[in-house]
Amino acid sequence: MIWPGNFALGFMLEGGSSLAGGGKTPKTGITKSVFGKMPDGRKMNLYTLRNRNGIQVEITNYGGKIVSLWVPDRNGNLADVVLGFNNLAPYLGNEPHFGTLIGRFGNRIAGGRFTLEGVEIQLPLNRPPNTLHGGMEGFDRKVWTARGIPGNPPGIELTYVSPDGEEKFPGNLAAKAVYTLTDSNELRLDYTASTDKTTIVNLTNHSYFNLAGHGNGDILGHLMMINADQFTPTDSAQIPTGEIRSVASTPFDFREPTAIGARIDQDDPQLKSGRGYDHNFVLNHDGHDLALAARAVDPTSGRAMEVLTTQPGVQFYTGNFLDGSLRGKEGKTYPRRSAFCLETQHFPDAPNHPNFPSTVLKPGETYQETAIFRFSTTA
Repeated sequence: MIWPGNFALGFMLEGGSSLAGGGKTPKTGITKSVFGKMPDGRKMNLYTLRNRNGIQVEITNYGGKIVSLWVPDRNGNLADVVLGFNNLAPYLGNEPHFGTLIGRFGNRIAGGRFTLEGVEIQLPLNRPPNTLHGGMEGFDRKVWTARGIPGNPPGIELTYVSPDGEEKFPGNLAAKAVYTLTDSNELRLDYTASTDKTTIVNLTNHSYFNLAGHGNGDILGHLMMINADQFTPTDSAQIPTGEIRSVASTPFDFREPTAIGARIDQDDPQLKSGRGYDHNFVLNHDGHDLALAARAVDPTSGRAMEVLTTQPGVQFYTGNFLDGSLRGKEGKTYPRRSAFCLETQHFPDAPNHPNFPSTVLKPGETYQETAIFRFSTTA
């Protein structure tokens, strides 16, 4: 791992030459190191991006996972604000999708079943009775091809071709995710995909955030604003019912900044079925332009994060099923509600709800979505 205060900057190729060039240590850049080995001996890499303000993100090409993300507090002190592991090995086991790219289809599909162009498709049920986050081996467990993008801002391009029939999804799907870290303190994710058969696609990132620093207590005191007048309630299996419900006068009203823990344990059927928040919010924006989805603030450190997206929804999840059994970076444990997720997305189970925005992708079309995580501090 490469930690703040000990940066080896400039993307170093296998032969030892630097994409930064000139022999000088740049203020921004990319580094590459070995993160671990797959069971078959293949080396997985860790790519580090750093901007001029000292913000640093580490990404592995195994599952496109964000392994660490260092941002300053109001006094300039850096902390790693995402949950994860020190090396590759724990990511190969049963872990809760820390920091990963999710695909082909983020979130749940009821019964793993949907109909496409008159043909019923049955997916593997990796979270019975449903399919979750792409099946038994979704994009989070794939080896992506990585290419460093030098310059300012530095970036990493990850590509993966999902073959026709993988996890029973139709079509050869060529997916690409580009991570860039700007001097405006924005971590930007640009997703694109194309297919040779009609299919469905819903890509997202599943980072777990704690703006006080990973492993530093719960997130119940974080202030959350979600730019949504409506959400999609779910049944007992956490599948949307198809209703689009107003957040007004419910525990799901985050239109004004509200402590995450203020209403999380209220006697509400939706909160009880998910053991807290684990719901899709219908964002207040038209078309496909970037728009503000949410803003989170840790009042103690002053760290703030805005999430912008082109997608119509965001899944707000409060780490309800973390239980402290996993030992993460620096030996820290992650108990229940010690992090939150803001997964920009199309709606869960969209193929089975005609009133939801479509997730169908046809040959000749290009899937294109963006998410931005913008960091700042409060007084």
